[in-house]
Amino acid sequence: MVIDRKQLARTKVADLQSGRSAYAETREMTALIKKELQSLNIDVHEDVTSFGSWFIPKTQDQP
Repeated sequence: MVIDRKQLARTKVADLQSGRSAYAETREMTALIKKELQSLNIDVHEDVTSFGSWFIPKTQDQP
């Protein structure tokens, strides 16, 4: 089974737009998500751990 990494990143960004958190296990996926977020001008909180990165959507009342 072939996994399209760019499509997976777009799916995770769609989750963020819907108010759900997204997890990226690899640096490559983290970079793809960040690139997509930047192109859509979406602001999120990123929690970087030694295992990967969590992207958490910011709410209206968060700075």
